[in-house]
Amino acid sequence: MSNFVVSARKYRPQRFEDVVGQQHVAGTLKNALATDHVAHAFLFTGPRGVGKTTCARILAKILNCENLSKSFEACNTCSSCKSFNENASFNIIELDAASNNSVEHIRALIEQVRFQPQQGKYKVFIIDEVHMLSNQAFNAFLKTLEEPPPYAIFILATTEKHKIIPTILSRCQIFDFRRITPGDMVLHLKGICVKEGIEAEDDALHIIAQKADGALRDALSIFDRITSFSGKKITYNDVIENLNVLDYDYYFQMTDALLAEDVPAILNLFDQILRKGFEPDVFVTGLAEHLRNILVCKDEATLALLETGESLRERYRRQAQLAAPSFLLTALNLANDCDINFKLARHKRLHVEMSLIKMGYIGRAVKAAQAPALEKKTPDGTLSPQNGQGNPPQSPTSNPKASNAQPLDKDRMSALETELNLGLKKADKISLNLASFEAAVEVEEAKKAAMESKLSLETATHEWKAYANVLESNLVKMAFMATRLELRDKMVVAHVKSTIDRSHVQGELMRVMDTLRNRLHDPHIKVQVLIDETLVMENTPQQVKKPATTRDKLDLMKEQNPFVTELLQRLELKLED
Repeated sequence: MSNFVVSARKYRPQRFEDVVGQQHVAGTLKNALATDHVAHAFLFTGPRGVGKTTCARILAKILNCENLSKSFEACNTCSSCKSFNENASFNIIELDAASNNSVEHIRALIEQVRFQPQQGKYKVFIIDEVHMLSNQAFNAFLKTLEEPPPYAIFILATTEKHKIIPTILSRCQIFDFRRITPGDMVLHLKGICVKEGIEAEDDALHIIAQKADGALRDALSIFDRITSFSGKKITYNDVIENLNVLDYDYYFQMTDALLAEDVPAILNLFDQILRKGFEPDVFVTGLAEHLRNILVCKDEATLALLETGESLRERYRRQAQLAAPSFLLTALNLANDCDINFKLARHKRLHVEMSLIKMGYIGRAVKAAQAPALEKKTPDGTLSPQNGQGNPPQSPTSNPKASNAQPLDKDRMSALETELNLGLKKADKISLNLASFEAAVEVEEAKKAAMESKLSLETATHEWKAYANVLESNLVKMAFMATRLELRDKMVVAHVKSTIDRSHVQGELMRVMDTLRNRLHDPHIKVQVLIDETLVMENTPQQVKKPATTRDKLDLMKEQNPFVTELLQRLELKLED
């Protein structure tokens, strides 16, 4: 059998300065040691896997250390520290209250408190999961906890502070441990990778930190699992495959389809996600988180809230430039409603698809809401739709069946008319709002239908060059100018001559595609970048004759690169005869 030790045990901190994400607790305890104001009872509370028991052991080790450092850390060389490291210390007693929660167990603990430490100053009692103690056990423990002997110190640890009776809480110094941030986890995991000789991608470590949900112990367990799967090289694809996490690329593609109002692409992409075995509610939750990340990228002040790697951060920035805040807020609201009502829906796939389709038409709904109200007042003062589809409410006497009705007395008739008018006003208001919305949508559809697509190879080439002329980078501009465009239905294929040119063009891909859609009045335009090696031969001038003089060489350089002339003018260079 191998001597493998899990990372959570192997890299458990031995000093306060090694504790991850709990500097406020470590700093307070160090100051208490420096001023000799150490309390007789502590309560460490917080989520699982954040270092409560670890800090309790470090504090117990420091209290009996014979050679404390200037920073009040244990020396790890004295007899007390060595016995602690070997789990052979008689001065530190640990009790698991989850399995030792009766009055008899507490009485046995109190009996041990009576005996002074044989070596060292203090006898430290660490009670883990203290909230599991019964009420009788808590009551039996009260007096000892309030007035222990001077050499006894109690450190209680719990994940559920609200289950501890107030009389116990009032006798302890309470330290609240925080969830460990993904950034701190990633730094800690990188340090372990260096020690273990493991190569790991930043995005892979960020996924591990996010799945740990604030618990470093969970992150280390996931890290061991991924290491067993991947070996000495951890990649992003290995992590999402092993943890069954949906790739970020699906969320980026879905957002692009929502912004383009491409309903077929939305439904096909969602179907592809379901075929991969992911549950619809998991996708909805992930999409909501993706939209939230785009929203925080809209402002530099909130960019620090994005907990991703640098390469992924740049993709979020680019997509944030294309998405309007109104779209993001409305889509987040729809995703939240979909998540809340998901359990109540019988046809869960249809429930999610309807929410996605609504997100795809957010742009039209916003325009419809901004349009003027399509309603007018009739001569009798009531409102009626202006689109000709709505009919004014009929009076009670207009009903043919009502002609044979018996006449009513005046009071009854007046009461019925009042009740009918109130009901008609409410119903008319609802139908009017619906009719106005439908009319606005029809107007918007008519505008889009009237605005025919201007897509052709000639118009696409013209807009492509116009976009290139406003670019700031000369390298990117040259890459755009050197492309050869080809039109395949709604796909504009840009042929480039090298991988460098392709990277330059792809860096502007979303912006140029959005420009082509707006300028050519076609929301279905897509752009694809391909490498065409024949362009290298086409752009290479055939040498009819070799340049004989220096001026001939300069003229040839000007023909091959138009920026040579601009460079000569800026530097005021002249060719000497």
